[in-house]
Amino acid sequence: MAIVGIANVTSILEELGGQTTTADLVVCIGGVLVLLVWALRTSLGTKSLDNAPARENIMPPLWALIPFFLWFGTVSVLYFIKEKLLAGLPDWQDAIADNLALCLGVIPAIVTSVMIARITFARGLKGLGLNPKTIPRDFVAAFLNLFAVMPVVLGAIVLTTIIGKLIFGDKFQMPQHEELKQIIAYSQWQVRALIVFTAIVVVPFVEELIFRGMIQTALRSYIVRPWPAIFIASLVFIVFHANPEHWLALFALSLCLGYTYEKSGSLFRSIFVHALFNAMSVLAALNQ
Repeated sequence: MAIVGIANVTSILEELGGQTTTADLVVCIGGVLVLLVWALRTSLGTKSLDNAPARENIMPPLWALIPFFLWFGTVSVLYFIKEKLLAGLPDWQDAIADNLALCLGVIPAIVTSVMIARITFARGLKGLGLNPKTIPRDFVAAFLNLFAVMPVVLGAIVLTTIIGKLIFGDKFQMPQHEELKQIIAYSQWQVRALIVFTAIVVVPFVEELIFRGMIQTALRSYIVRPWPAIFIASLVFIVFHANPEHWLALFALSLCLGYTYEKSGSLFRSIFVHALFNAMSVLAALNQ
Protein backbone atom coordinates (compact mmCIF):
# COMPACT_ATOMS: atom_id res chain seq x y z
CA MET A 1 0.00 0.00 0.00
CA ALA A 2 2.50 2.57 -1.16
CA ILE A 3 0.54 5.80 -1.13
CA VAL A 4 0.74 7.40 -4.55
CA GLY A 5 1.34 10.39 -4.90
CA ILE A 6 2.25 13.45 -2.88
CA ALA A 7 -1.38 14.43 -2.92
CA ASN A 8 -1.29 13.23 -6.53
CA VAL A 9 1.52 15.64 -7.38
CA THR A 10 -0.28 18.69 -6.07
CA SER A 11 -3.38 17.80 -8.03
CA ILE A 12 -1.22 16.90 -11.04
CA LEU A 13 0.62 20.19 -11.12
CA GLU A 14 -2.63 22.07 -10.73
CA GLU A 15 -4.17 20.14 -13.62
CA LEU A 16 -1.00 20.50 -15.73
CA GLY A 17 -1.15 24.24 -15.48
CA GLY A 18 2.44 24.48 -14.36
CA GLN A 19 1.86 26.03 -10.93
CA THR A 20 4.87 24.50 -9.21
CA THR A 21 6.93 25.85 -6.33
CA THR A 22 10.67 26.39 -6.12
CA ALA A 23 10.88 23.38 -3.79
CA ASP A 24 9.18 21.19 -6.42
CA LEU A 25 11.73 22.26 -9.03
CA VAL A 26 14.68 21.76 -6.68
CA VAL A 27 13.54 18.23 -5.82
CA CYS A 28 12.95 17.30 -9.46
CA ILE A 29 16.15 18.85 -10.86
CA GLY A 30 18.27 17.52 -8.00
CA GLY A 31 16.76 14.07 -8.33
CA VAL A 32 17.35 14.04 -12.10
CA LEU A 33 21.01 14.98 -11.58
CA VAL A 34 21.50 12.19 -9.03
CA LEU A 35 19.81 9.75 -11.40
CA LEU A 36 21.99 10.86 -14.33
CA VAL A 37 25.19 10.43 -12.33
CA TRP A 38 24.04 6.94 -11.31
CA ALA A 39 23.17 6.05 -14.92
CA LEU A 40 26.55 7.24 -16.24
CA ARG A 41 28.46 5.33 -13.59
CA THR A 42 26.56 2.09 -14.11
CA SER A 43 26.14 2.03 -17.92
CA LEU A 44 22.50 3.06 -17.67
CA GLY A 45 22.00 0.74 -14.72
CA THR A 46 23.03 -2.43 -16.54
CA LYS A 47 26.14 -2.85 -14.35
CA SER A 48 24.66 -1.43 -11.16
CA LEU A 49 24.09 -4.82 -9.54
CA ASP A 50 26.90 -6.87 -11.07
CA ASN A 51 28.40 -7.63 -7.65
CA ALA A 52 25.13 -8.09 -5.75
CA PRO A 53 25.17 -11.59 -4.21
CA ALA A 54 21.99 -13.60 -3.78
CA ARG A 55 20.96 -14.04 -0.15
CA GLU A 56 21.92 -17.52 1.00
CA ASN A 57 18.85 -19.53 1.94
CA ILE A 58 17.17 -22.90 1.58
CA MET A 59 13.63 -21.48 1.46
CA PRO A 60 11.25 -23.50 -0.75
CA PRO A 61 9.81 -21.05 -3.32
CA LEU A 62 6.19 -21.50 -2.26
CA TRP A 63 7.06 -20.59 1.32
CA ALA A 64 7.60 -17.03 0.14
CA LEU A 65 3.88 -16.78 -0.61
CA ILE A 66 2.70 -18.00 2.79
CA PRO A 67 3.07 -14.59 4.55
CA PHE A 68 1.32 -12.87 1.64
CA PHE A 69 -1.75 -15.09 1.80
CA LEU A 70 -1.78 -14.97 5.60
CA TRP A 71 -1.81 -11.18 5.46
CA PHE A 72 -4.50 -10.98 2.80
CA GLY A 73 -6.64 -13.64 4.48
CA THR A 74 -6.33 -12.29 8.02
CA VAL A 75 -7.16 -8.72 7.00
CA SER A 76 -10.15 -9.95 4.97
CA VAL A 77 -11.47 -11.91 7.95
CA LEU A 78 -11.02 -8.94 10.28
CA TYR A 79 -12.83 -6.65 7.82
CA PHE A 80 -15.69 -9.18 7.66
CA ILE A 81 -15.92 -9.37 11.45
CA LYS A 82 -15.86 -5.59 11.68
CA GLU A 83 -18.74 -5.29 9.21
CA LYS A 84 -20.81 -7.82 11.15
CA LEU A 85 -20.11 -6.64 14.70
CA LEU A 86 -19.53 -2.91 14.26
CA ALA A 87 -22.07 -1.97 11.62
CA GLY A 88 -23.51 1.52 12.02
CA LEU A 89 -20.41 3.22 13.42
CA PRO A 90 -19.92 6.90 12.57
CA ASP A 91 -17.71 7.27 9.50
CA TRP A 92 -14.64 8.44 11.40
CA GLN A 93 -14.88 5.54 13.84
CA ASP A 94 -15.35 3.15 10.92
CA ALA A 95 -12.10 4.50 9.48
CA ILE A 96 -10.38 3.76 12.79
CA ALA A 97 -11.75 0.22 12.75
CA ASP A 98 -10.51 -0.31 9.19
CA ASN A 99 -7.00 0.79 10.06
CA LEU A 100 -6.95 -1.25 13.26
CA ALA A 101 -7.95 -4.32 11.24
CA LEU A 102 -5.11 -3.63 8.84
CA CYS A 103 -2.58 -3.19 11.64
CA LEU A 104 -3.68 -6.35 13.46
CA GLY A 105 -3.91 -8.30 10.22
CA VAL A 106 -0.20 -7.97 9.51
CA ILE A 107 0.85 -9.78 12.69
CA PRO A 108 0.53 -13.38 11.39
CA ALA A 109 2.39 -12.42 8.21
CA ILE A 110 5.23 -10.77 10.11
CA VAL A 111 5.56 -13.63 12.61
CA THR A 112 5.57 -16.21 9.79
CA SER A 113 8.16 -14.27 7.78
CA VAL A 114 10.44 -14.05 10.81
CA MET A 115 10.07 -17.79 11.44
CA ILE A 116 10.84 -18.59 7.79
CA ALA A 117 13.91 -16.35 7.86
CA ARG A 118 15.21 -17.91 11.06
CA ILE A 119 14.75 -21.44 9.69
CA THR A 120 15.87 -21.04 6.07
CA PHE A 121 18.25 -18.06 5.79
CA ALA A 122 21.95 -18.17 6.47
CA ARG A 123 22.44 -15.89 9.50
CA GLY A 124 18.66 -15.78 10.07
CA LEU A 125 17.19 -12.28 10.19
CA LYS A 126 20.56 -10.69 9.43
CA GLY A 127 20.75 -12.82 6.30
CA LEU A 128 17.32 -11.52 5.30
CA GLY A 129 18.63 -7.97 5.72
CA LEU A 130 17.29 -7.04 9.15
CA ASN A 131 20.47 -6.12 10.96
CA PRO A 132 19.86 -3.38 13.57
CA LYS A 133 23.48 -2.20 13.27
CA THR A 134 22.81 -0.91 9.73
CA ILE A 135 19.78 1.22 10.68
CA PRO A 136 21.57 4.62 10.99
CA ARG A 137 23.40 4.17 7.68
CA ASP A 138 20.30 2.87 5.92
CA PHE A 139 18.14 5.75 7.14
CA VAL A 140 20.53 8.36 5.74
CA ALA A 141 20.99 6.50 2.44
CA ALA A 142 17.22 6.14 2.04
CA PHE A 143 16.89 9.91 1.54
CA LEU A 144 19.32 9.81 -1.41
CA ASN A 145 17.55 6.79 -2.93
CA LEU A 146 14.17 8.47 -2.67
CA PHE A 147 15.59 11.75 -3.98
CA ALA A 148 16.79 9.96 -7.12
CA VAL A 149 13.57 8.10 -7.85
CA MET A 150 11.11 10.92 -7.14
CA PRO A 151 11.37 12.57 -10.60
CA VAL A 152 10.61 9.20 -12.19
CA VAL A 153 7.61 8.59 -9.93
CA LEU A 154 6.28 12.11 -10.48
CA GLY A 155 6.81 11.77 -14.22
CA ALA A 156 4.89 8.48 -14.19
CA ILE A 157 1.97 10.13 -12.38
CA VAL A 158 1.86 13.03 -14.82
CA LEU A 159 2.18 10.66 -17.82
CA THR A 160 -0.66 8.50 -16.47
CA THR A 161 -2.84 11.59 -16.12
CA ILE A 162 -2.06 12.80 -19.65
CA ILE A 163 -2.84 9.38 -21.14
CA GLY A 164 -6.00 9.13 -19.03
CA LYS A 165 -7.22 12.49 -20.29
CA LEU A 166 -6.53 11.49 -23.90
CA ILE A 167 -8.48 8.24 -23.50
CA PHE A 168 -11.27 9.21 -21.10
CA GLY A 169 -11.51 12.95 -21.61
CA ASP A 170 -10.66 16.03 -19.56
CA LYS A 171 -12.66 14.82 -16.58
CA PHE A 172 -10.19 11.99 -15.92
CA GLN A 173 -8.44 12.23 -12.56
CA MET A 174 -6.12 9.84 -10.78
CA PRO A 175 -8.00 8.56 -7.74
CA GLN A 176 -6.45 9.33 -4.38
CA HIS A 177 -5.47 6.47 -2.12
CA GLU A 178 -8.16 5.61 0.41
CA GLU A 179 -5.85 6.50 3.30
CA LEU A 180 -5.29 9.98 1.88
CA LYS A 181 -9.03 10.45 1.42
CA GLN A 182 -9.62 9.53 5.05
CA ILE A 183 -6.90 11.74 6.45
CA ILE A 184 -8.36 14.70 4.53
CA ALA A 185 -11.99 13.89 5.32
CA TYR A 186 -11.67 13.38 9.09
CA SER A 187 -10.10 15.93 11.41
CA GLN A 188 -10.28 13.73 14.54
CA TRP A 189 -6.75 13.22 15.88
CA GLN A 190 -7.41 9.53 16.57
CA VAL A 191 -8.08 8.86 12.88
CA ARG A 192 -5.13 10.85 11.66
CA ALA A 193 -2.68 9.40 14.19
CA LEU A 194 -3.67 5.85 13.32
CA ILE A 195 -3.48 6.49 9.57
CA VAL A 196 -0.03 8.04 9.97
CA PHE A 197 1.13 5.01 11.97
CA THR A 198 -0.40 2.58 9.48
CA ALA A 199 0.93 4.31 6.37
CA ILE A 200 4.42 5.20 7.60
CA VAL A 201 5.28 2.32 9.96
CA VAL A 202 3.09 -0.75 9.49
CA VAL A 203 2.59 -0.89 5.73
CA PRO A 204 6.18 -0.17 4.62
CA PHE A 205 7.52 -2.79 7.03
CA VAL A 206 5.14 -5.59 6.09
CA GLU A 207 5.15 -4.88 2.35
CA GLU A 208 8.95 -4.78 2.14
CA LEU A 209 9.20 -7.90 4.29
CA ILE A 210 6.85 -9.79 1.98
CA PHE A 211 7.51 -8.40 -1.51
CA ARG A 212 11.25 -7.78 -1.21
CA GLY A 213 12.36 -10.00 1.67
CA MET A 214 10.31 -13.08 0.77
CA ILE A 215 9.16 -12.92 -2.87
CA GLN A 216 12.13 -11.12 -4.43
CA THR A 217 14.57 -13.28 -2.49
CA ALA A 218 12.80 -16.45 -3.68
CA LEU A 219 13.04 -15.21 -7.26
CA ARG A 220 16.74 -14.38 -6.84
CA SER A 221 17.38 -17.92 -5.71
CA TYR A 222 16.30 -19.20 -9.14
CA ILE A 223 17.18 -16.25 -11.40
CA VAL A 224 20.90 -15.55 -11.68
CA ARG A 225 20.70 -11.85 -12.51
CA PRO A 226 19.00 -9.52 -10.01
CA TRP A 227 17.16 -7.15 -12.37
CA PRO A 228 14.72 -9.78 -13.73
CA ALA A 229 13.89 -10.77 -10.14
CA ILE A 230 13.31 -7.12 -9.23
CA PHE A 231 11.14 -6.66 -12.32
CA ILE A 232 8.93 -9.69 -11.57
CA ALA A 233 8.62 -8.83 -7.87
CA SER A 234 7.61 -5.29 -8.89
CA LEU A 235 4.89 -6.64 -11.18
CA VAL A 236 3.51 -8.69 -8.28
CA PHE A 237 3.72 -5.60 -6.06
CA ILE A 238 1.70 -3.34 -8.37
CA VAL A 239 -0.97 -5.95 -9.15
CA PHE A 240 -1.53 -6.28 -5.39
CA HIS A 241 -2.55 -2.60 -5.34
CA ALA A 242 -6.11 -2.08 -6.43
CA ASN A 243 -5.98 1.07 -8.60
CA PRO A 244 -4.54 0.44 -12.09
CA GLU A 245 -4.15 4.20 -12.47
CA HIS A 246 -1.37 4.01 -9.86
CA TRP A 247 0.49 1.10 -11.39
CA LEU A 248 3.01 3.00 -13.53
CA ALA A 249 4.14 5.18 -10.62
CA LEU A 250 4.16 2.25 -8.22
CA PHE A 251 6.23 0.21 -10.67
CA ALA A 252 8.88 2.95 -10.80
CA LEU A 253 8.92 3.13 -6.99
CA SER A 254 9.05 -0.66 -6.67
CA LEU A 255 12.05 -0.91 -9.00
CA CYS A 256 13.84 1.54 -6.72
CA LEU A 257 12.88 -0.44 -3.63
CA GLY A 258 14.04 -3.71 -5.18
CA TYR A 259 17.30 -2.16 -6.38
CA THR A 260 17.94 -0.61 -2.97
CA TYR A 261 17.49 -3.98 -1.30
CA GLU A 262 19.79 -5.82 -3.68
CA LYS A 263 22.47 -3.12 -3.70
CA SER A 264 22.67 -2.68 0.07
CA GLY A 265 21.67 -6.16 1.21
CA SER A 266 19.59 -4.42 3.86
CA LEU A 267 15.82 -4.69 4.05
CA PHE A 268 15.81 -1.73 6.43
CA ARG A 269 16.94 0.54 3.60
CA SER A 270 14.00 -0.30 1.32
CA ILE A 271 11.65 -0.03 4.32
CA PHE A 272 12.93 3.48 5.01
CA VAL A 273 12.57 4.55 1.35
CA HIS A 274 9.00 3.23 1.34
CA ALA A 275 8.20 4.91 4.65
CA LEU A 276 9.64 8.27 3.55
CA PHE A 277 7.65 8.16 0.32
CA ASN A 278 4.43 7.48 2.21
CA ALA A 279 5.29 10.18 4.74
CA MET A 280 5.67 12.77 1.97
CA SER A 281 2.27 11.84 0.58
CA VAL A 282 0.59 11.98 3.99
CA LEU A 283 2.16 15.34 4.83
CA ALA A 284 1.10 16.77 1.48
CA ALA A 285 -2.47 15.56 2.08
CA LEU A 286 -2.55 17.08 5.58
CA ASN A 287 -1.47 20.42 4.13
CA GLN A 288 -4.32 20.52 1.60
